[in-house]
Order: sequence, then C-alpha cells, then structure tokens
Amino acid sequence: MGTYHIVDMQTWKRAIHCQVFRNSIEPSYCVSLELDITNFLAKIKSKNCSFSMAFIYAVSKCANEIEEFRYRFVDGRVVLYDKIDTAFTYLNPEKELFKVVNVKMIDDFDEYVKTAKETAENQNEYFTGPLGNDVFQFSPFPWVSYTHISHTNSGKRDNATPLFDWGKYFYRYEKVILPFSVQVHHSFVDGIHIGKLVSSLQEYLNKA
Repeated sequence: MGTYHIVDMQTWKRAIHCQVFRNSIEPSYCVSLELDITNFLAKIKSKNCSFSMAFIYAVSKCANEIEEFRYRFVDGRVVLYDKIDTAFTYLNPEKELFKVVNVKMIDDFDEYVKTAKETAENQNEYFTGPLGNDVFQFSPFPWVSYTHISHTNSGKRDNATPLFDWGKYFYRYEKVILPFSVQVHHSFVDGIHIGKLVSSLQEYLNKA
C-alpha cells in the first residue's frame, strides 16, 4: 500500500462537506462527457502502442495532480495518499471474460505503457485479490459510443476509489471524439474538481 497522511478533521477545510456526503445513502456520483482525442490518437498510432494503456496513463497523470482525487477512507479515517496507482480491466477476447490488472503508476509514459501491456498479457488470474485503496480504477467500454453509464454498487459507502470509463470513439467532422466517464465519492470530489481534471486532461490530449 502506498504512503499516506492522516487528515486532521479539526482543521481540514472540507470536514463538514465530507461528513454530510459520507452519511448519504449513495455518496458516489458519475459524470459522462466527451473528450477530443484527435491529436492523442495520432500520437498513439505513430508510436504503435496500446490506446488503452496510453489513455490510462494520461488520466492517472492528470488525476494524481489534483489533491481531491487522492483522498480515501482507511480504517474509518480520512487520509491523503502521496500517489495513486492504477487498476484496469483487460479482456480475453476468446473467452469474453475480463481480468483485473494492477500496475503501479510510473511517471514515464513509454515505461508505463510497456509495463502495463506486459503485466496484462502475462497475468493468468482473473482477480488477484481485493483492490487496494490507492488505485484509480479503469473499465474500458469500447464497443458503444455511450452518452451515459452507471456501475454496480458494492454497498460500501466508504469506497472512495474513483472509477474511469471510456466508450467507442467516433468522428465528428474532423475531430475524433471519445465518450468518457468519471465516478467519484462526493465526500472528496465536487464538480469543480471534475472540471479541473477534464480541463487538465484535455490539455494533455491536445499537446500529445
């Protein structure tokens, strides 16, 4: 498990907001939107690397830079992780079953993509154990250009792991558009923070 710092609820500016949403029946919410991946897709094709691994890297890099996406509950207490790693689904096309793959976040784009691809291909188990608290979850949905998506609910209200999805990209005029979804725990992440993530991520994709 990664390193974290326990948050002092007496001085934390978000303490009351955290408690209000933590007591909700459903404290998580999901936002679906569109991203322009025109430049990013061209870069990925030129590098001949996995779109999924490259996109996971991009989202994780941008989300790690926003403090609110690194808060979690640990043993009932609020903590802030120094860095969040990745966990993603990877499909076996023959059996049409997915496995959940865990890969540590690596700052270097090429190294992460290579490591993630090799780890996914070499893992035999569908599930290697419960997901850690210090991950971003990714679940690609590349068969449909959806406009909205929902997820299963474990019933654990303190599960604050952000979940990112993306759908089948499509062309709109001369742009390549990707459906993208963000599910977060409202105790930690408000709409403004999702807005910051989307702005940062779109800038990263544009500069690719």
